[in-house]
Amino acid sequence: MVYQLRIYTINRGMMDSWLKVFNEHIRPLHDRLGIPVQNSWVNADRTEFIWVRRFNSADEIPVKEGEYFASPERTALADIPTSHIAKMEVRVIEGVEAVAA
Repeated sequence: MVYQLRIYTINRGMMDSWLKVFNEHIRPLHDRLGIPVQNSWVNADRTEFIWVRRFNSADEIPVKEGEYFASPERTALADIPTSHIAKMEVRVIEGVEAVAA
């Protein structure tokens, strides 16, 4: 498995609106398309939204992202999601198995 750690800086005063869009539209669409959202967080000063998506392999990421952006649900959102985001950081990460000492 590989994961994407996604850190979004949300425009000031827009976190509540972002959370509504994420929970009502973005997360359910990810679930429908088989892109599990592992977890999501908001930092204490409510300027960053951090979330993790899971993929079977790094090769699957562009395929699943293509399906996401081509979907009618995402197309219907137009620029609503991006209008909330001032900055976006995406890192592909892999899990590390615990080693017994």
